[in-house]
Amino acid sequence: MYLHRKEQTLPALNDLSPAQPPETTPGGQRILDAASELFYARGIGATGLDLVVEQSGVTKRTLYQRFGSKEGLICAYLTARAHRWQTLVLQRVQVAIDSGEDPVSAVFDLTREWLADNPRGCGFVNAWAELGGNSGAEIQTAIRQEKQWMRTLFFTTTGDEQVGELIHELYEGALICSTILGDQNALQRAKAGAQRLVGRK
Repeated sequence: MYLHRKEQTLPALNDLSPAQPPETTPGGQRILDAASELFYARGIGATGLDLVVEQSGVTKRTLYQRFGSKEGLICAYLTARAHRWQTLVLQRVQVAIDSGEDPVSAVFDLTREWLADNPRGCGFVNAWAELGGNSGAEIQTAIRQEKQWMRTLFFTTTGDEQVGELIHELYEGALICSTILGDQNALQRAKAGAQRLVGRK
């Protein structure tokens, strides 16, 4: 291993759960599905609630009843996206562990597959770039929680907080390069660096 592994208490994979999906009604779910598609494809700021209502086929009154405001709908979008992504990550990591493969490499591979179907890059990076410090506290928390979850994942899969921190920084840097610069090879290079850190290459 590139870095010395220290004895420390780290969370077990079984202790790492995906974000809880938003609870809503069928009408609320149609609104959330429409908003999720529009927010990601067009941008959060460029998507008005009238367009969400039109695409969902649900009344604006229902939107406000279920989500309270556009900010509430944005938070639900981010939480739902985190749930979907984190569930996939945990499944892929468990498969890698069960088959004796490197779980860290599995995360990078899954991310490349995910981005192939999500060409605008990381939805959380995009949300922060659009809204950042100008957004409400709940939106900022939703974005930061997803990034903290990924950091904890790398702590867990490496068994070393320092190594996990470095790999997380490689990972997030590659995501930004992929999302903003359109660098298709950023994740592959970051994966190679991560493999060196965990002694796999």
